Order: sequence, then C-alpha cells, then structure tokens
Amino acid sequence: MSDINFEGQRRFQVLGISGSASKNSYNTHLLNAIGKMLPSNVDFKLFEGLTSLPFYTPEIDTDQDRPAIAQTLRDAIRGADAVIIAAPEYNHSVTAVIKNAIDWASRPYGAHSLVRKPILPISASMSILGGVRGQIHLRDILHSTESNVVARPEVFVASAHTKFNEDHELVDQETINVLKLAVDSLVSHAGLQA
Repeated sequence: MSDINFEGQRRFQVLGISGSASKNSYNTHLLNAIGKMLPSNVDFKLFEGLTSLPFYTPEIDTDQDRPAIAQTLRDAIRGADAVIIAAPEYNHSVTAVIKNAIDWASRPYGAHSLVRKPILPISASMSILGGVRGQIHLRDILHSTESNVVARPEVFVASAHTKFNEDHELVDQETINVLKLAVDSLVSHAGLQA
C-alpha cells in the first residue's frame, strides 16, 4: 500500500473518487481542494474513468472479460491507504456512477478492496442541504461493504456554487475549516501520521 521514500519518511496514498460525471462538478472541485490540504507526506490522486465502467454484472466480472477500468479501480482502492468519496445527490440518493463503482469495487464478496478501507464520504450540492440525503445512502452502502467509514465530521457543502471562485478554487473559509477538520479526522482514522 505505502512505500518509503529515499529520505526514509513513509509516504501515504489517498485516493479521491468523484461520483459525478460532470466536467464541472463541485464534488470534483472539492476533492481537488482537499488534495491540497493533506500533509506533506501524503500523495493524493484523483481517480478518473468511472464513466467508462459498464454496469456491473457477474457475467463480465471474470479474468477473461473484466473491463480494464474495473481492475484499475480495484487496484487503485487496494493500493490506497485511505479513500475520499465525493458524491452529489440525485433524486435524494447517490448517483448511478458512484453506486456502480462501489458495486465493481465490492467484489469478490468478503475479499474486496473496500473491506476495512478508511473512507471519508463528503458531498457538495447547489441546494441548501448539501447532498445530505444522498450521503446518508452512501454511508449505508459503505457500511455494507465493511468499509471503515469516518463518522465525524460529516461534510455537506451547501450552496456549493457560492463557495468556489471562477477558477474552481474553494474560497469559503467556513468550508475550508470544516474540510481541515475532516482531513485531520481521516489522517488520524487511517493512521497517516507524519
């Protein structure tokens, strides 16, 4: 999972997964903002390619037929010390994009890459609720995969369109403060000590 750099300091890997298919997703922008807040010995990578995942079916989840992007997703999660999932809310629930990704990542049952993986769920929305209903569903799904879900703080970025500037940089100080608390919680939760 982690490696040692030439100076001897352990480096950690945090994977960001956006549950949005939009190129201008506030959830993706939120992940990028968090990536800049992580400690210096933590490498952050944003996973790309979820929209090319076919819907999960066991018939194509074989060594011969499994899509390369599905294996790449599983390997990326398994290789990360912690994962941050930023998911918008569609129709009071999670998006098909993130649910499908979790379906792929949660196989084979009981021995998949999400078992005991420290995960911080977050959400951003233009609504005044910040995606809270969708994130509740996401947390339920992650509990079913036996993931090690960070309980506090819960991050719901409401009125997200007012929190970023035209360059997609997070500028709202209150949101920045909550994200810093969330990052500290994830670092502590996953044992990512400097």
